[in-house]
Amino acid sequence: MNRFHANIDQGLLRTFLTPLVILCFQVFCFSQLKVDVKLEVDPLIEKGDIYIATDFNEWNAGDPDFRMTKVGLSHYSIVLENVPERFEYKFTQGTWATAEGTPAGLALPNRIYTQNELNKTTINNTILGWEEQIVYSFIVNAIPENTPKDASIYVAGNFNNWDPADENYRLKKSIDGSYRCKVYSDSEEIEFKFTRGSWESVEGRESGKARPNRTLKREFTDDVDNLTFRIVGWEDLQGAFSFYSIYDLLLLFSIFQGVLLLIAIPNLQSNNTGTNKWLLCTIGLSTFSIFFYLLSNYQNSVQYFSQVLFFSDFVIFLYGPIFYFYLRKLLFNIESLPSKWYLHFIPFLIQLIIYLPFLLQPDRTLLDRIMNQESSLVILFLAIGFAGFLWNAYYWNLFRKTIKNYQEQFQSNFSYDQNLNYLTTILIIQFVCLTIWFAFFVVFGLSRFFNYETVDLQENFIDLIWLSFSMITYILGYFAIHQPETFKATPENISIFDDILESTPHKKTANTLPKKDPLQAEAILPVIEALEKNIEENKPFLNPKLTLSELAAQINTQPHVLSKTINEHYGKNFFELINGYRIDEFKNLVKQEKFSHYTLLALAYEVGFNSKTAFNRSFKKITKQTPKEYFEEVKESSI
Repeated sequence: MNRFHANIDQGLLRTFLTPLVILCFQVFCFSQLKVDVKLEVDPLIEKGDIYIATDFNEWNAGDPDFRMTKVGLSHYSIVLENVPERFEYKFTQGTWATAEGTPAGLALPNRIYTQNELNKTTINNTILGWEEQIVYSFIVNAIPENTPKDASIYVAGNFNNWDPADENYRLKKSIDGSYRCKVYSDSEEIEFKFTRGSWESVEGRESGKARPNRTLKREFTDDVDNLTFRIVGWEDLQGAFSFYSIYDLLLLFSIFQGVLLLIAIPNLQSNNTGTNKWLLCTIGLSTFSIFFYLLSNYQNSVQYFSQVLFFSDFVIFLYGPIFYFYLRKLLFNIESLPSKWYLHFIPFLIQLIIYLPFLLQPDRTLLDRIMNQESSLVILFLAIGFAGFLWNAYYWNLFRKTIKNYQEQFQSNFSYDQNLNYLTTILIIQFVCLTIWFAFFVVFGLSRFFNYETVDLQENFIDLIWLSFSMITYILGYFAIHQPETFKATPENISIFDDILESTPHKKTANTLPKKDPLQAEAILPVIEALEKNIEENKPFLNPKLTLSELAAQINTQPHVLSKTINEHYGKNFFELINGYRIDEFKNLVKQEKFSHYTLLALAYEVGFNSKTAFNRSFKKITKQTPKEYFEEVKESSI
């Protein structure tokens, strides 16, 4: 009885298990598919691998999981797991530029596999040809001397998914010492870089800094069979100057100088506190931007923190307004900002808003976008750069007008020549920066129009701009420490953003001669008489620091009355009048025997001039000859 029940149980078990086993076998068999392919033509890339690209691997032409195994001289095979019942596929050699085609080189329609129709676990295919593509023959005829002897050189670009160690694109060394490789691409423009097998060892500039992608445009490339290149440096191997190049050392010195000035200025000069706040802002901004620009030139910095590329750009729209406010405070001692001060910073805020999405992106995502030189990023940087050039050109002209306005008003109130050489030097450096900046855009435009390779030249222009800009930090800080108390003059409305910048309700004195009122002419006669008497008897012009206010006090009149009298009666400003008397006194002393042993400069100081430059300029303007020419003339007449 028990045996009977056991037989019944075994029968039932076989009845239920057999269909289940058959079902599992079918599922296993049909979820696994072996694909064989035979090449009837030579591969495009010698010793290159064969890949299968399908709609269920997102048509990845070089997916390593879909690389076929070579099983014979021209036979390749792969087993695909968990394939769908129907899919489309094509064979490639790792990129769509090396996809299979017809024997005539035409594009081949996608192959189609359908499980229900074929009902088999192996499919056989034959490649009869390759889709005809443009073949670029790359020849590297020079590599850096510090390249390791056993190094392999690869080319990575948009034609192989930027794979830095793609064996299909490893350059082969020829007998003549050059390295050669063929690149297949149907793109109108290809971008690429040479590597030694990784992005850490990618080509760079001679100093080891990063360089932009190389580009080739099909329409401008005639000799595709002989494209020669020269690798000048690697990012992971420094050039001839140890760890830092001379250029980097100059920028580092500027940064170090800026930090020292930020510490020293508040302690060394307490009489210019308000002015120095703007000076410190200017130096701090310059030091900050130069530091981040220097960091952005090094691969490790960009890889760990890609946003470093954006930080140095903030100086573009900030430097002009901050330096302008420094000049206003330095030259005119204006305590408050203009009512529309915020308008000066609107471009910076716009730039910050535009950059913010990039600053918040993950480092890897941002680095990929930079590496691929996305057109949106290129256009953004160019637009910011050109707008920045126009913005800084406007402010440079504003700086020039501010200094000129101060000089004119200074001469109406002071008899000595104020040393503003450092501001003039800064204006010259700023002009040099703008000139190089403009040249950059000219070269960039010509390179686009004529398809010239000017990347290195453009990079050199950018380096020169930053090197020139770094000099301002030292000059500005050094002279500011030695600058006397803040000068005061009547402010003038010269910025399109500012109101009238008057700190006191003085009337502006003009150098132009106004129309004379007979009644006013009679009123100023006593002032003229008192002035000329005081000059003849007391010679106040011998005081090198004589001011309009001091002279007005000596003759018991108001400064603005004296200034008006000098302008209307003599047709000169205060500076020109006093220096005229000094020149007359100089001529008198030259003829006296007791001053014969004096040098011309000593005589100039004796009559009240405070500098050789001011003396020579005033003498030439009044007498139409140099002091030396006049002295020789006097000597000849005395013989």
